[in-house]
Amino acid sequence: MNERYITYILTNQRHTVLYVGMTSDIAQRLRQHKQKHFEGFTKRYNVNKLVYVEGYGTASEAIVREKQLKAGSRQRKLDLINAQNPTWRDLSGDFLP
Repeated sequence: MNERYITYILTNQRHTVLYVGMTSDIAQRLRQHKQKHFEGFTKRYNVNKLVYVEGYGTASEAIVREKQLKAGSRQRKLDLINAQNPTWRDLSGDFLP
């Protein structure tokens, strides 16, 4: 993925919780989620499995998309994940060494 800004969806191991985020450094952000670096939603619900990514050339494009995804229904997020990653494989390995 050559785009600099990433909009992504994380889930927990049971796929019961979805989290939408945006970053300019997906590897660093994934490490932070997996190490439970920040207090809050993802730490509380153990949300650290990357299941969906979209890349953008500018931060503003990624932010707009992040807001669209957050405003969308859970079903819409599930449909996006199932279309791109039907086995819900943890995509973190594609971005982490």
